[in-house]
Amino acid sequence: MTSTQPLDAQGAIEKPASYPSLAGRSVFISGGGSGIGESLVEHFATQGAKVCFVDIAEDVSRAVVERLKPNVAHAPHFIKCDLRDIDALRASIVEAGQRHGPLRVLVNNAGNDDRHTTESVTVEYWDDRMQVNLRHQFFAAQAARIQMRDAGAGSIINLGSITWLVGDPDCPAYVTAKAAIGGLTRALARELGPEKIRVNCVLPGWVMTDRQVKLWLNEAGERQIKDRQCLAEKLYAADIARMVLFLAADDSRMCTSQNYIVDGGWV
Repeated sequence: MTSTQPLDAQGAIEKPASYPSLAGRSVFISGGGSGIGESLVEHFATQGAKVCFVDIAEDVSRAVVERLKPNVAHAPHFIKCDLRDIDALRASIVEAGQRHGPLRVLVNNAGNDDRHTTESVTVEYWDDRMQVNLRHQFFAAQAARIQMRDAGAGSIINLGSITWLVGDPDCPAYVTAKAAIGGLTRALARELGPEKIRVNCVLPGWVMTDRQVKLWLNEAGERQIKDRQCLAEKLYAADIARMVLFLAADDSRMCTSQNYIVDGGWV
């Protein structure tokens, strides 16, 4: 696999793995326009997969497609979608299957970790955080399951977070949603296993996306990385994407119902 942009130099390794089973495979990724999602789209496309991704941000998502198009066998296909609209999400998954064949991989990546205090949370804000960070993962899996079952197998990878393991104090609604994803993963893995559909959860640590760096990386954050992580290097989106590739590929055929932590040893 070769890099297609300078961003991949962040977290790049000299000889990344190639997964032949992903070539031509139909993949659906939520929140693929930036951050970890953008890296996921890039890594799957570079493996030769046929990628559809949804995002609410149209301009940056179309820029991802244009950037990758000259360098991959199958240009990613972007569908604008607000994941709080479950009917639109279901329609996007149907469109992906019609365009690239039955889904074999679903990556539930989209989320938002806006900071908030317990005192500030209203019922409306709480419900919105559950919609943005949790609810769509279930309904995406529900819709993708039909295509995966018909295809004979599939892999669902949910994106959680180490925030619920460490108990981050500045975003309780987000932490709650991410903790629930662990339970969702195990329940789906048990139910869908007889259909050869594997379900796993990847728990990233503090990933240095543009958003994280701009909003929260300061001198105190730099010290925290050195103090908390066993490996003092910064964690990048590519580090998460490579774990997701493995869980999507046939190489991980007997891996299901598990949490895979990629955090440099923070937890």
